[in-house]
Amino acid sequence: MIGANGDQIGILPAKEALARAKDAHLDLVEVSPNSRPPVCRIMDFGKFKYEQSKKARQAKKKQHVVQMRAMRYRPKIDEHDFQFKTRHVKEFLEKGSKVKVFVMFKGRERAHTEYGQKVLDRVVEELGDICTVEQEAKLEGRDMIMILSPNVKAQKSKPKGKDNAEDKNEPVGSEAVQENGDRKN
Repeated sequence: MIGANGDQIGILPAKEALARAKDAHLDLVEVSPNSRPPVCRIMDFGKFKYEQSKKARQAKKKQHVVQMRAMRYRPKIDEHDFQFKTRHVKEFLEKGSKVKVFVMFKGRERAHTEYGQKVLDRVVEELGDICTVEQEAKLEGRDMIMILSPNVKAQKSKPKGKDNAEDKNEPVGSEAVQENGDRKN
């Protein structure tokens, strides 16, 4: 047992520890239940809960949440559609998200999964410099799924600023036309 001011009291029976906490007008809190014997401390339980929630919030702030995005392809995808979807996958990876790329098979296409494998191999070939394959392509039901994660090097080299006129200090809208107010129409 640990006292209210942090001094170690020693091993006490539960009734005596509760009596000491009651005399101090504080609570008896079990700090470490897994140790033998369990460690208890005399303290204000409300303050203890507040400190724990404060620590949890601080840990959550420092935590980086990786978002999982998804992009669906088809085995007989057109070139333009392939490029369009691959460009979006590239944007997701550059923003730091993981991407679940999958090829969906319908009907008789399920007999020719090699076409889906070619599409996924082509995606990896196009984006090989900015991503790593976290999970190789595998068939799950009627989908062939592969997970891509962003390369740390490629992500750091990309600037994080937004690309708009305010960031570049360029005039926007009517400001670009009206340079000074004393012009004649």
